Amino acid sequence: MALRMWASSTANALKLSSASRPHLLPPFSFSRCLSTVLDGFKYAESHEWVKHEGSVATIGITDHAQDHLGEVVYLELPEPGVSVSKNSGFGAVESVKASSDINSPISGEIVEVNKKLKEKPGLVNSSPYEDGWIIKVKPSDPSELDSLLGPKEYTKHCEEEGGSH
Repeated sequence: MALRMWASSTANALKLSSASRPHLLPPFSFSRCLSTVLDGFKYAESHEWVKHEGSVATIGITDHAQDHLGEVVYLELPEPGVSVSKNSGFGAVESVKASSDINSPISGEIVEVNKKLKEKPGLVNSSPYEDGWIIKVKPSDPSELDSLLGPKEYTKHCEEEGGSH
């Protein structure tokens, strides 16, 4: 609870400080489509990634998602042994800018949770595809992976989504 209050007060302070010093804002912004998208991964339109290796699929949030969220300060994580369903929430991520549910792109049983994220939630920002993974799942229906986006499709999705913001 204290962490959530701190995150909220920090977000408010950041809004005030940037609003009171507009001369410190950059004169340009980068397109959101410049986020890193890796080959060998599958992507959900809700901005989670899946890397399927053998009988286990690793899941995390994309570079695009962490960029939109800003500095991650807290993650609500599930326990191993819990079942997840495709497109259903299994946790939440809180940043200095926002709070968001994390959805599972596939169905299955959680076999491992990244315990490092409890102490270092910022790993989601600094290494979203490696050290910042969130859960590992044993897929119950591996064919669900076929409905996810490849790198090119996900990049196009981000570009199209960026134009609507």
